[in-house]
Amino acid sequence: MSVKSAPAPVPPAPVPAAPAPARARSGGRWADRLLRIYAVLLLAWLFAPIVVMIVFGFNDTKSKSNVTWQGFTVKWWGRLGDYPELMTAVFNSVTIALLATAITTVLGTALGLAIGRYRFRGAGATNVVIFAAIASPELALGASLLSLFVSTGVQTGYATVVIAHVLFALSFVAITVRARVLGMDPSLEEAARDLGASPWTTFRLVTLPSIAPGVVSGALLAFVLSIDDFVITQFTSGPLTTFPLWIYGAVRQGVPPQVNILGTLIFGVGVVIAITHSVLARRRVP
Repeated sequence: MSVKSAPAPVPPAPVPAAPAPARARSGGRWADRLLRIYAVLLLAWLFAPIVVMIVFGFNDTKSKSNVTWQGFTVKWWGRLGDYPELMTAVFNSVTIALLATAITTVLGTALGLAIGRYRFRGAGATNVVIFAAIASPELALGASLLSLFVSTGVQTGYATVVIAHVLFALSFVAITVRARVLGMDPSLEEAARDLGASPWTTFRLVTLPSIAPGVVSGALLAFVLSIDDFVITQFTSGPLTTFPLWIYGAVRQGVPPQVNILGTLIFGVGVVIAITHSVLARRRVP
C-alpha cells in the first residue's frame, strides 16, 4: 500500500508595496537637485582661486602688478630664473617639506600604532594632547616655539623651521595612522607570529602593508601642511625665506607671474600624487 506525500504548501504571493506618494517623490527629486547645485557651487568656490592662479600665469602683464588681464603669453614659463630669491625660497620650502614629512611620517606612524593598539598609563592624556595640537591656533604654537627657541638660545633658521613643521604635523599623521590601526584585523599578526615570524618580520610583512594607506595619507597631509605654512614659519624662520614668506614680502611691490607659475607647478604635482595614490589604493582593494 503506497502512501502519497502531501503536496508542499505554496507560499503566498508577495503583496506589492504601495507606491510612494507623488508628493514625496517630487520632494526627493528637488532635494537631490538642490544638493547637487550646492555641491557644484561649493566646488566652484573652492577651485576659483586655483583657476585664477593658473590663468594669470599666462598673463602678458606690462607692470609689476599681475592683477589685470592684459593678454595671453607663455614667455614667463621660460623666465622662472628672473628672480633668484624666489627660486631659493621655493627650494627651501620643498626641501623643508620633504625633510619634515620624512621625520613626521616615522614618528607619527609609531605614535599612531601606540595609541591605536596599546592601553597604557597616560593614553588618555596623550590623545588629549594630540587633538589639542590640531585644534590650537597656529599663532599660539608659533609664538610658543619662538619663546622656546629664544629662551634656550637656539638660533632660528632652517633647522628650527623643520622642527616646528614636524611638531604641528605630527598629530595629523598620528590620527590618520591610528584610524587605520583600529580597523586592522589583529588575527593576521597573530597568525604570522604563530608561524614563527619575528616581531620585525611581522611588522614589515603584515602590519606595515595593512596600515600603508593611512601612512601614505598622513605623509601627503604632512607635506601639504608644511609646504604652504606661513604663520608658524614666520615665527621660527629667522633670516630664512620660504615660498609663502617671499610672496608675502612681494605683495607690496607686486607679485610677478612667476609666482603663479610656481604655484601651478606645485599644485599640479600635488594633484598627480593624489591621483596616483587613489589609483593604487583602488587596485589594492580586492
